[in-house]
Amino acid sequence: MSVSRAEVAVKAAAELFRGDGAVLASPFGVIPSLGAKLARLTFEPELLMSDGEARLVDADGVVEGWQPFGRMLEVIVPYGRRHVVMGASQIDRFGNQNISAIGGHARPARQLLGMRGAPGNTANHRTSYWVPKHSKRVFVESVDVVSGVGYDNAAKAGLRFHDLYRVVTNLGVFDFGAPDRSMRAVSLHPGVTSADVAAATSFPVDCSDASVTPGPDETELRLIREILDPKSLRDREIPA
Repeated sequence: MSVSRAEVAVKAAAELFRGDGAVLASPFGVIPSLGAKLARLTFEPELLMSDGEARLVDADGVVEGWQPFGRMLEVIVPYGRRHVVMGASQIDRFGNQNISAIGGHARPARQLLGMRGAPGNTANHRTSYWVPKHSKRVFVESVDVVSGVGYDNAAKAGLRFHDLYRVVTNLGVFDFGAPDRSMRAVSLHPGVTSADVAAATSFPVDCSDASVTPGPDETELRLIREILDPKSLRDREIPA
């Protein structure tokens, strides 16, 4: 059965949560959200998901509990068990993320979202990133502003709970497991080569041990296509 690149990415996003158990999943973006729902429906039934406002919901959006946003900031972000999947305007080789501004922070050439919750997320619990278009504009030598904290700055700050887990893109899955905690390829999506990664990244990425990203099986594919995303919104993030 033919599987699209977007469907491979949904499966990769689901695998971010494997082994997490009863943690709060906070995925931003269509494909990360589909991945979290797929994980809950298959191998992580205890995963908690929020509607982003005040409620805990299941994969169908049925309300399971109450979680006002203020409580989220007071309890979950600094103390709770959570796995957030954020986006990024820039990421460098050590995982520093920028969603704040392009150019110097004092006089930016372009204002973006601001720091938002990125510093607290990366200081307190597991964080992954989703980048729908892997390019040199995103994967840069040095971010203009540090919003999410990478491994080099986490070491300098002595962060105790820093856990930068994975980066999923339209090209592959990456972590920061190199000896110097720089980014390396865990897997490349079917049809992607190390040359493709090199051409789309501003710093060297070790792809020597990368496997091929597994796609969804028949059951997972049916869930994606018929239950979770019958309107194919996934193809808006990664065109078929």
